[in-house]
Amino acid sequence: MIRYKSSRQLSISEFKMPFEAKLDENNRWVILSKIVPWEEFARLYYKNFKSNRGAPTKDARLVLGVIIIKHIMKTDDRGVIEMIQENPYMQYFLGLEAFTYEQVMTPSLLVSIRKRIDLDVFESLTDDLIRKGLKLKAGAKQEEADTVTKDDEDEDGDDHDDDPHPGNKGKLQMDATVCDADIKYPTDLDLLNESRQKAEELIDELCLKLGVQDKPRTYRRAARKEFLNVSKMKRKPANVLRKAIRKQINYLKRDVRIINKMLDTIKDEPIPFERRQLKYFFVIQHLLEQQETMYKKKSHQVEDRIVSIHQPHVRPIVRGKAKAKTEFGAKINISLLDGYARVDHFHWDAFNEGQDLQSQVERFRKLTGKYPELVQVDKIYLTRENRRFLKEKRIRYTGEPLGRKPAKEIKSKYQKRKERREAAERNQVEGKFGQGKRGYGLNDIRARLSSTSRSWIGAIIFVMNLIRHMRDIPLPYFVSLLQKLMIVRNINIYPLKPQMELCA
Repeated sequence: MIRYKSSRQLSISEFKMPFEAKLDENNRWVILSKIVPWEEFARLYYKNFKSNRGAPTKDARLVLGVIIIKHIMKTDDRGVIEMIQENPYMQYFLGLEAFTYEQVMTPSLLVSIRKRIDLDVFESLTDDLIRKGLKLKAGAKQEEADTVTKDDEDEDGDDHDDDPHPGNKGKLQMDATVCDADIKYPTDLDLLNESRQKAEELIDELCLKLGVQDKPRTYRRAARKEFLNVSKMKRKPANVLRKAIRKQINYLKRDVRIINKMLDTIKDEPIPFERRQLKYFFVIQHLLEQQETMYKKKSHQVEDRIVSIHQPHVRPIVRGKAKAKTEFGAKINISLLDGYARVDHFHWDAFNEGQDLQSQVERFRKLTGKYPELVQVDKIYLTRENRRFLKEKRIRYTGEPLGRKPAKEIKSKYQKRKERREAAERNQVEGKFGQGKRGYGLNDIRARLSSTSRSWIGAIIFVMNLIRHMRDIPLPYFVSLLQKLMIVRNINIYPLKPQMELCA
């Protein structure tokens, strides 16, 4: 059942506070409440709900507001609910009519909410912010142009065209990164030991539900002792490690064989496993097959390698970075348009980000109405096909041309300086990655499911775009909010009151 409440923003005076207190109009949450596209989210959120079935839903504004607060404050599900319970400004931001000491929702409900909100929902909200930002910027430029034109007409009576060559407009930056999942660094020995422990838990569960008095022998004490003897070694010789892996494989094979024999005794009755337990059993069997294959081939590579039995969708992605050559998480390809980030490609497996260039350029045109004038990317994007596409659309790009360099290439100092500046501007997308990972936890995705991880990443990108959107609103409105957000991030800034008086 859909429970809808209007997203109309209450005035400060309408919000009821205890002890006749009043809210500050310059508070960051009060200001932020006027920027969020509440109505657009409500339309997308209620799309898949039935109006006459099920329990009443949580209000769409409440749902989105809690998610925004969670990622701005960089806290967990339980922590954000407690913050809201204590803070009247956050409750005002959520659209509540009066301050309440009760929880706005249970923390566990956020997991179900993330299952309902896909990455595409946040991308639609981002597109809405981009259109609003471009409209504000175009309006400001138009006012400036009208002022200049009026002054010119007063001087000589002629109109001046500021854009004598209309066509492509704007810059587009692209790059890819990995959003690391919150998992333990995987090793073959640790994975086998963890799988063996989980298999022993499944055996105990089967014995309890089937009424088996004499439990089958699993050698769990011996297996654990042998694992600890090797895992505690500071330096593990290759032959010792290989022997330990072989033993853990044999122990796990024995446990899987016991489970299958016990399940074979069940004829017409359903399997006495819960959905989660059955999933673990399938994952353990698949991991055992992979480990056996790698052991026989003396290799550490296998197709669709499992690196976590709790998150089997996570894959190792080799990036070749100095800090970590291999990362474990989802790979995303991002396009940066005027500071707004869009997730154009999301996948758990490694992929070549260069294949997305043409679709990213077309999305730019769909949003802005024109192709970009300049595309700033690294070498992996500049394939022959992509270069041909950019040439057809009359789009410049940063990068060296294919083939041999001419013996004498004459370029002016201005051209050389311009090329260096445009190539350096691509670092803006790297800065966006750094902002997301350091400030919002984009490198520590704590969602356990594939669908909830997509929602988690989408929410972080949307919150970053929301903060970026504040730069497009009028200056007096923005400066007050900027000061508050800087304080939250523990950033020391100089007082802006003198600058505000000067701007006024």
